[in-house]
Amino acid sequence: MKTSQAEGMKRGEFLRSLGLSTSTLMAFYCLGTTMTSCGSKEDDPGAGAGAGTGISGTTTGNSVNFTIDLTNSSYSKFKTAGSSEIIGDVLVAFTTSNGYVALSKRCTHEGSQVQYRTQQNDIFCISHSSEFSLTGAVEQGPAATALKVYKTSLSADGNTLTVTA
Repeated sequence: MKTSQAEGMKRGEFLRSLGLSTSTLMAFYCLGTTMTSCGSKEDDPGAGAGAGTGISGTTTGNSVNFTIDLTNSSYSKFKTAGSSEIIGDVLVAFTTSNGYVALSKRCTHEGSQVQYRTQQNDIFCISHSSEFSLTGAVEQGPAATALKVYKTSLSADGNTLTVTA
């Protein structure tokens, strides 16, 4: 009998696509509900802050404080201007003006995920076309409130980027 393995979404990607945060998952566990799957521990949302993943620290919630290992193959792209990625609750970008920024990943209008636009060197919400500067300020509505901005600090050797609230 010949079998084939279909490619699919990892457990963490699926749960994040549902909008489940680490705190929501913890609530399930505290209520006694168990969630099991065939994925690895690294696939869990919030588990990205661990050894071997290139991220250490807290990537979600009110006490965001994490470090990105820029030598890790998953994050070495952050050494190239114009790159960006959502890490936990934060959009991290190495802008085309060669600076690092970290802002809330959710638009202040209706909570849709924002993205970094390389050509415009700004932050954009694809749901309702709100535009934000790299300082989080609203440049075009319907959003009326600025994005939360996190502090970024690049190590002297350029190998780690720290993001703090």
